[in-house]
Amino acid sequence: MLGAMDVNRLWLGLFTVFLRHQQVTRGSTVYVAIDRTSWGQINLLMVSLIWRNRAIPLYWQRLKNLGNSNLRTQRKVLRVALSRLSDYKVVVLGDREFCSVDLACWLGEQQCYFCLRQKKSTHIQSNNDDWIALSELELTPGMSCFFNQITVTESKGFGPVQVAGKWKRRYQGFAPDEPWYILTNFDSLDAAISGYQKRFSIEELFRDLKLGGYCLEKTRVEGRRFMTMVLLIAIAYTCATTQGQRLKQKALQKYIARPETQGLNQKRHSAFHVGLTAYRWVPFWHRCHKQVQALMRLDRNKIEYHLRGLRAIEAVLDTL
Repeated sequence: MLGAMDVNRLWLGLFTVFLRHQQVTRGSTVYVAIDRTSWGQINLLMVSLIWRNRAIPLYWQRLKNLGNSNLRTQRKVLRVALSRLSDYKVVVLGDREFCSVDLACWLGEQQCYFCLRQKKSTHIQSNNDDWIALSELELTPGMSCFFNQITVTESKGFGPVQVAGKWKRRYQGFAPDEPWYILTNFDSLDAAISGYQKRFSIEELFRDLKLGGYCLEKTRVEGRRFMTMVLLIAIAYTCATTQGQRLKQKALQKYIARPETQGLNQKRHSAFHVGLTAYRWVPFWHRCHKQVQALMRLDRNKIEYHLRGLRAIEAVLDTL
């Protein structure tokens, strides 16, 4: 059974190959999200690379305790992840669990950019004015603000740094419950907000791992077997996502997954869903092609669509 060192050696090596195959240019900016997910007695801290609107697992650690991770553990997993991205400009994204100014200071020392969401109780000071809590800014839906070269937290006085605030406007009758307050070393509101928005890809990753594709929550393995299971799922997930991207580029997803609905602002199917469905779709064809051919003999009017589908199958097989 694979141990912790084997996971490091095997998966991190595979991740390096992934970067090489995707031709990620050295010196380019890459976004990395850190987040934690838990269910039952499982508490998993993960760092992922944001790649084409999807999160690719980079490094993970199962925490011994339940609840939030501490600064020491956050640094540990990020240090391993950043070691694989030394050739790139890295932007680290985190939600309010990772709001520590100590973490932000450490990331700055690692020559990283960061966008870390803050609690509304966080205090800031600008130009030696009085300290105010972020909640006192009184943002409303549709409003935004940007504070440049300020100090954050009375107790530690971290700065100079920037804070971006934004409360998304109401859309189709819906508005977020509260604004975002982002601690960042970016120098503009747009860069901070657009960067932080990429963080939600890791939440989609967790949903795919636990419910949308692999049902990780239903497994009852423990210890090293659990870490091995996560490793295998990470490999399968990355393969499905990359294959789905290729299939989408060739416009083959309509043959594999349910067609998209016109008028929707968001695509129905992610690259992961398309890639995963393709692996199921191809074996199904081999099992039922005789029945399909028999049906075609009954109704020759559909032969054009049938031949089009056969060409699509060949193209899918070339991609997988």
